[in-house]
Amino acid sequence: MDTSIVSLIIAVLAFLIAIAGYLKKPQAQEGPSGNGFTATPLRLQAYERLVLLTERISLPNLINRLNQPGISAAEMKLILTENIKQEFEYNSTQQLYVSQPAWDAVRNLKEQNIMVVHQVATSLPLDASSAELNKKILEVLMAQPGGALHEMVLQSLNHEAKKLMK
Repeated sequence: MDTSIVSLIIAVLAFLIAIAGYLKKPQAQEGPSGNGFTATPLRLQAYERLVLLTERISLPNLINRLNQPGISAAEMKLILTENIKQEFEYNSTQQLYVSQPAWDAVRNLKEQNIMVVHQVATSLPLDASSAELNKKILEVLMAQPGGALHEMVLQSLNHEAKKLMK
């Protein structure tokens, strides 16, 4: 056999193997555009980050993390509200990847936590300490019917993330 015929046969076989490999490529990974991109990992990562955000801005965790004995209630109020706002702003881009109800739940948690801090702070005397503010905030949270809002937000985020993984 001539070397040119052997080369031709090898080239044809390589071509057929390449076509077979292309046709067997899993198509389930492709997104709507057919370019092989899927947003599921990004969406799951966004839900993960929002779960972390929810934990970080929950008032019991904030109080535990940011407690500074010896400062006034007004100073503690400022520290708590600024931290909530910063954490939220840092994670605001995650709204691109999650459902509107999930994002609304996280945003409502932020707003409710700020409102609770402000309301409790205004109910205290002007010379109140941070310890008094923190204690009163925790008392208000314990008295909430139906459990803490951050727990409900966490359940919602977990439920949506689990739907993505099915």
